[in-house]
Amino acid sequence: MNENKLSAIATTGRKWNRPSEKLAREMAERLNIPYAERGRTNIPELCQSYDAKFALVAKKGLLTLVTPEAELFFHPNMAHLRMKNLRFGDGDRMAEAMGLKPGMDVLDCTLGFGADAIVASAVVGESGSVTGLESQPLIEAVVGYGLANYEKDTEQIIAAMRRVKTVCTEAYEYLKAQPDKSVDVIYFDPMFRHPFAESKNIAPLRPVANKNPLTLETIAEARRVARQRVVLKESSKSWEFARLGFTERAGGRYSKVQYGVMRLR
Repeated sequence: MNENKLSAIATTGRKWNRPSEKLAREMAERLNIPYAERGRTNIPELCQSYDAKFALVAKKGLLTLVTPEAELFFHPNMAHLRMKNLRFGDGDRMAEAMGLKPGMDVLDCTLGFGADAIVASAVVGESGSVTGLESQPLIEAVVGYGLANYEKDTEQIIAAMRRVKTVCTEAYEYLKAQPDKSVDVIYFDPMFRHPFAESKNIAPLRPVANKNPLTLETIAEARRVARQRVVLKESSKSWEFARLGFTERAGGRYSKVQYGVMRLR
């Protein structure tokens, strides 16, 4: 990995402190990107001086990814609402489509903001496991660090976050290296081929996310590695279900989002 590949810098917030500088320097070294002294310079000017498109900013004990369009930061708010629904017996569409139970091993091949992985971790519990794959190093840095260090939430959510293991890799390459029938459920939530105009919560991801469509080869590997199910989240009107061989659908009848389910036993 080289500097040009990521086109990013690591820096601190405007209010400098030693822990933030330490974190920014550690991330710069890990990702092989320049560390930029912040001083009084704003982020766009700092990026311009390094000919970088993105800035990974260490502040308030976490990481924020600043893009030309928006900011990506870790917060488990969506997972928080969904786990509240689970506690009150209202269920969760994703967990139902995946058939999640305590003790199951889950592979989330599209980590993104991490909400799905957190919910899955809460359902499978301490006896289960959740591994989240993220192909984009800058997203994995923000979300992976957040999962391991975010503290302003309930003990239950923090425990679920801490149990999620993240790996920065392409799903296909990771799956090829796994043994047959080695996890219970494999989950895909790729960037929708035709995104909803009102999906503002996804906007920060779009400039840096992996926009490549899933391949038949990746699904074939997932079928080999999964013991019970392969699940795909997509727009309810998407042709991806048919293209990738998902004939069973789960989710609300009138929902804009549905889950394709491949049952393997």
